[in-house]
Amino acid sequence: MNALELHSLSKSYGGQKALENVSLSVPAGSRTVIVGPSGSGKTTLLRMIAGFEFPDTGRLSLNGQTLVDGTHEVPAHQRLIGYVPQDGALFPHMTVAANIGFGLATKGSEKQDRVAELMDSVALDSNMAERWPHELSGGQQQRVALARALAQQPRLMLLDEPFSALDTGLRASMRKLVARLLAEAGVTTILVTHDQSEALSFADQLAVMRHGRLVQSGHPLDLYRYPDDVQTALFLGEAVVMPARIEAGWAHCDLGRIPVNNHRNNSAAQIMLRPEQLQLASIMPHTAEVVGCRAVVTERDFSGNTCTLTVELQASASGEQSGRSLLVRSSGMYAPPAGSAVHVSTIGHAHVLSEI
Repeated sequence: MNALELHSLSKSYGGQKALENVSLSVPAGSRTVIVGPSGSGKTTLLRMIAGFEFPDTGRLSLNGQTLVDGTHEVPAHQRLIGYVPQDGALFPHMTVAANIGFGLATKGSEKQDRVAELMDSVALDSNMAERWPHELSGGQQQRVALARALAQQPRLMLLDEPFSALDTGLRASMRKLVARLLAEAGVTTILVTHDQSEALSFADQLAVMRHGRLVQSGHPLDLYRYPDDVQTALFLGEAVVMPARIEAGWAHCDLGRIPVNNHRNNSAAQIMLRPEQLQLASIMPHTAEVVGCRAVVTERDFSGNTCTLTVELQASASGEQSGRSLLVRSSGMYAPPAGSAVHVSTIGHAHVLSEI
């Protein structure tokens, strides 16, 4: 069952198209992430779902109720949609308890109990109830904003880059906390971000936007492994893209002969591998030739448990000089130093992107 349905939404500002024919289904109880570069239309789409903006054309429905179509528009305050902006937008003149309880219909001890319950649900200690927003850390402010949004028992939760102002370690822990809380509450969630790693880790459905269009959607692993085009491949992470000749399920390229996920015959195409699909082995004297190609490590970017290496291919399986540089991920402890002669082989299938 789908909680949210977007049908052919379009929006222009003057002569500039912000959204063009966007359609998307969001399953009930899921976490959907809308990701794209700045200016791709993702925030406009989120604000349209919230009711802060209205489309020029198209239809939007939530749990079977039409919110927007060609004849009427349900205003934001009647949609029962929770919204957490990037900065939390807490009321500075209200305490934590007052912020969380803002808008609750209950009063007295019943309201206090509800606020205490919400604070506990987002891992806020009860002694923070009388603190002011400026006395809280960034992560605590975001949890207060989330508790305030959950207080309204929303049918849908919208998160507009809520972790972007947090440091790296806190961002990861907050992302896990929020994902767990929303899953336990059974609330359908949409997150907007430009952070690819955040999108891939938070989502169970990923929607990629570019120039106001929805270019691809699906499970994060599927989009990471099988992007529709080069731009999407590079946006979702580092990628090795090269020309190849496809024949009977194999690609003949600078890396030699490697299996692909497409069985087109005798066609020139672009193929993609992720850096983690490349393996390096040191070349020792009298090493027998194996499938793959030789290369030299030209750069070594150490980052602790992993190391990103730049290698320059020396020759393809046919013996032709290549000169192509590739990125390869290796264990940080055992990565070969710059200048090392190595053998490059592949794991799994290359993805065929497009014909040349």
